[in-house]
Amino acid sequence: MVEVRVDGLALDIASNSPVVILKPVDQEGILPIWIGHYEAWAIAMELSGFSSKRPLTHDLIRELVSQLEANVARVEVTELRDQTFFAQIQLDTTHGRMTIDARPSDSIAIALKAKAPIFANEELLQPRAPEGRLSAINDPESLRERLRRINPEDFGNYSL
Repeated sequence: MVEVRVDGLALDIASNSPVVILKPVDQEGILPIWIGHYEAWAIAMELSGFSSKRPLTHDLIRELVSQLEANVARVEVTELRDQTFFAQIQLDTTHGRMTIDARPSDSIAIALKAKAPIFANEELLQPRAPEGRLSAINDPESLRERLRRINPEDFGNYSL
């Protein structure tokens, strides 16, 4: 596992889907993950330092974990299978470490809310051409070119 950070959010115009970009802390590479609009909005709010007047789902999860005297130890993006990314949230509890299966988008939002580190399987950071709809999904130059063509206004009409 390699520690990564959220390097940004973008909108893939071809699929009209938000993309969260993960970048290793101490090495080259990127990991784009296509996510839902709600999760992108939650991540964007956290990255920009905005908070809602009432707790949103990821805030609620962070608070539940805290009230149960646990903490989010780390989040891991573990694999890509059938064009679907998988992740785990690892909690430190009074009964030891617990691992919970979760979507990467939710895991990343929760990690940001909990100020927990995010890790990715090193194999996911290697450029490849997966089967199916996209080629060179995380080839840095291909992704840079696609992102260059995106206007900030295309990301969506989110009000904070």
